Amino acid sequence: MRVYSYPPLVEGILIQRYQRFFADVRLSCGEIVVAHCPNTGPMTGVCLPGSRVWLSISDNPKRKLPYTWEIIEIDGELIGINTALPNRVIGQMIAEHLIPELEFYHTYKSEVPYGNEKSRIDFLLLGNDTDRYVEIKNTTWSKGSLALFPDTITTRGQKHLRELTNIIDSKHKSTIIYFINRGDCSRFAPGDEADPSYGKLLRDALEKGLEILACRFRQSPQGIDYLGLGEICL
Repeated sequence: MRVYSYPPLVEGILIQRYQRFFADVRLSCGEIVVAHCPNTGPMTGVCLPGSRVWLSISDNPKRKLPYTWEIIEIDGELIGINTALPNRVIGQMIAEHLIPELEFYHTYKSEVPYGNEKSRIDFLLLGNDTDRYVEIKNTTWSKGSLALFPDTITTRGQKHLRELTNIIDSKHKSTIIYFINRGDCSRFAPGDEADPSYGKLLRDALEKGLEILACRFRQSPQGIDYLGLGEICL
């Protein structure tokens, strides 16, 4: 099911990523451009020089970098790089009632302040009897068919798990969505090797009522397709 369509993308070869926000790319025409990298994390396993990449082009004359890195190909699999897209895609899917597990809510808000640690929830779903807090995590690190999050120590992610756990009561529910941004992974597990504290917090939160959804997506230069839920391996 197509849930997002890209504008026309241009293809190139990744030369290097540097200073987190920049990537040098050689376009198919031979020109070398500097593209914005919308992923500030380590991008474990999905930032290999020499790989094919796809860029979008902004027509905003005020932008210093008109190109944005959207997709990379690793071992024949296309992987989404733009970490701004998962929230946009999930928000549209909620609005169009495309996630059955989140159906029992009549409206939603985004970026709502909550919790004891000054957090903002990605989406607050409002229902007649209960409200649901929904946090989204872009997931690209993998080992075989197993998607893993996080790929580095994330104190921010740990904070989100504490907040999601503490908010749970008879009127408030919590869900964390792992947006698996590659089509070759059918399972999800916490990245204990990268951040064992996160894995422990996630398992504790599950026991206390946190709902985990591993939403699988396939990338192409034309758009993003939803593949359904993956298996949770804890």
